[in-house]
Amino acid sequence: MTIPYNYIAIEGNIGAGKTTLATRMAQHFNARLILEQFEDNSFLPKFYEDPSRYAFPLELSFLADRFQQLKSQVAVQDMFHPVTIADYFILKSLIFARKTLNTEEFSLYSRLFSIIENVLPKPDLLVYLYLDISRLQSNIRKRGRVYEQKIEDDYLQRIQEGYLDYIRQQPGLRVLLIDTNKLDFVAHQEHFDILVNIITQEYPAGIHRITP
Repeated sequence: MTIPYNYIAIEGNIGAGKTTLATRMAQHFNARLILEQFEDNSFLPKFYEDPSRYAFPLELSFLADRFQQLKSQVAVQDMFHPVTIADYFILKSLIFARKTLNTEEFSLYSRLFSIIENVLPKPDLLVYLYLDISRLQSNIRKRGRVYEQKIEDDYLQRIQEGYLDYIRQQPGLRVLLIDTNKLDFVAHQEHFDILVNIITQEYPAGIHRITP
């Protein structure tokens, strides 16, 4: 089985399984893997303790890190790994910023984002893993990152809505919106195989909603 896309981005809310799926798919297809290095961001635990104070420096630092990583890796061809799979897309920067920054901060941020977005290549396929908030919270508890344990349902809901709003406004993108509420691709190989089969199909541009 081959992948008809050169660049795939796996997206989803906090706890949706983006990194796990991207890692497994990269191993399965011997693809180049790009993982977001969020744990190195010193502002993240501070943000969860005091969001209003640390939201702006957090979002700026994330934007800079993501831009640098994607520009240096996605834009460069790898003859040994023609397929690239990333566990994020630059759009997440705008989505999280819209939900965490005040009006003046977001106005400045969005100007910077528009400049950066135009420089980076867009994925051939954007995969969004949709999970209900209760499942997200369960996954967050299981992985046990201390600074994530205080994340509230309302915050996750706002992030979810932000993703879906953005996706609806991007008719030129090729998007798979996959409901994974009935799947556990970590514990069950057959569930992973289902996702691989879905993702490796050819799709026209637009939003494709899939419930396995």
